[in-house]
Amino acid sequence: MPRVFSGIQPSGDLHIGNWLGAVRNWVTMQEQHECLFCIVDLHAITGGYDVASLRRRTLEMAAGLVAAGIDPERAVLFVQSHVPEHSELMWLLNSVTPVGDLERMTQYKDKSAKLESIPAGLLNYPVLMAADILLYRADLVPVGEDQLQHLELARGIARKWNAEFGGGTDLFPEPQGLLGAARRIIGLDGQAKMSKSLGNTIGLVESPEAIWEKLRPAVTDPARKTKRDPGTPEVCNLYALHRHFSPPATVAEVAENCRGARWGCLDCKRVLAERMAATLAPIRERAADLAAAPERLETILADGAATARRMAQETMREVRDRMGFLAPTGQPAARGATA
Repeated sequence: MPRVFSGIQPSGDLHIGNWLGAVRNWVTMQEQHECLFCIVDLHAITGGYDVASLRRRTLEMAAGLVAAGIDPERAVLFVQSHVPEHSELMWLLNSVTPVGDLERMTQYKDKSAKLESIPAGLLNYPVLMAADILLYRADLVPVGEDQLQHLELARGIARKWNAEFGGGTDLFPEPQGLLGAARRIIGLDGQAKMSKSLGNTIGLVESPEAIWEKLRPAVTDPARKTKRDPGTPEVCNLYALHRHFSPPATVAEVAENCRGARWGCLDCKRVLAERMAATLAPIRERAADLAAAPERLETILADGAATARRMAQETMREVRDRMGFLAPTGQPAARGATA
């Protein structure tokens, strides 16, 4: 089966933007691919972060992924910092990565422009991303549109390393990107991408009451000043969410009642809240089961890290040999190692 790698930062509880944009697709991919899903806590420290909450947010993210359907029997789920080979390979890949390529990354330019002092980790972030992927020699990488440039850089790094150290046999495949159907989920503010830091999200495990409280003030079609004003569903962010959570007949009914001013925005929101709560109910139940047995989550992450380390160590033995490093005494040489 093709091997898939993808990562997600430990922002705490998953929200519907994470689920629609990435995690729902990951769950489906488990059926037909060899999947590795990583909580990338090393990436999370490249900017300012809350040290006191990092462990909690990492565990919350892991719990959310399992509750959402990531099955440890079918996929490898682990924490990035539990596999030190990620950092080692990143350093070695720096040897073939031009600084100019890193400075051209759009995200780097956007984020660094807001900083007085730019941490080196922000510049090298894409090299660590490349190491994450190449360490497991992944064939496919589910990514959002904002990460496509970083993935193209990872492909270029793989080509350069293979050309310099491959010895006629490429070690690293050039990973291909996979874009999901829901590429950009707009937040409840109707403007920015759904993001926990902006407070425009709905959590996957929120209660039906909490979902309604967040949907009720959400931004809709600005042309609808009153219930009697006809609207344009296609410009309404909540209509886009209906298309993810409601059956086709309900979506059609919402559009018709909006255009004909037969429903007010609150009517539309009530139906969406009901459909959203019903869709997410199984995830809430699994999350409650995990909360009642926290040791299960710890076992899942430990087992996932052990599996990932075995794969990573095999790759790194080969990388070190091809780059000419002296193997420690007693360590098995890579297959095809030179004398």
